[in-house]
Amino acid sequence: MAIPPTLKLIPRGLMGREFLGAVRAVLAATLLSGIALSFASCANPGATLTNVMASDPAKPYLGRTKTEIIACAGFPSASIQTDTGEVLTYRYKGAGPVPGAAKKAEKTSKKKGLFGGDAGRRSDKDWTCSASLTFQHDRLVRVRFAHKDVDSPYAYQAESNPEKAEAMRKAKTPTCTFSLPNC
Repeated sequence: MAIPPTLKLIPRGLMGREFLGAVRAVLAATLLSGIALSFASCANPGATLTNVMASDPAKPYLGRTKTEIIACAGFPSASIQTDTGEVLTYRYKGAGPVPGAAKKAEKTSKKKGLFGGDAGRRSDKDWTCSASLTFQHDRLVRVRFAHKDVDSPYAYQAESNPEKAEAMRKAKTPTCTFSLPNC
């Protein structure tokens, strides 16, 4: 019987027990390294969970309908229509937007602003964070949130007073969290 051409590349000594021993050694090394990696990743499962949640705090809400979100968060501060849906903007203080008290009926003689709101008057003065919720085809697809007092990390370079510039450079960046506590 003739040896197939592909087997002619393997030296004769490796076609028997030595070849099987080499294969077993490679498989054993692969298995042991996989086990070692799995134990290393389980060293601190709490930190792993925290990192996953910190990476996208809006993930539990993605895919919900606009009606479900409004039921949890209340009516937005602003909204804008897009080609495929709508963007709702919430202004809030604390963990996330929650429904507020119902607005009182106002007299119709008040001057209205360009976009229908009260001209020159803000009713939500004490907010610190803003979240934009993007809906496409009535489903939440993206959430972006930020603190209202965030400055560019390079703003200190425009300051002419060196002490103020250094204080600006060392100042902590204000942060926000996002959650829908009533969902």
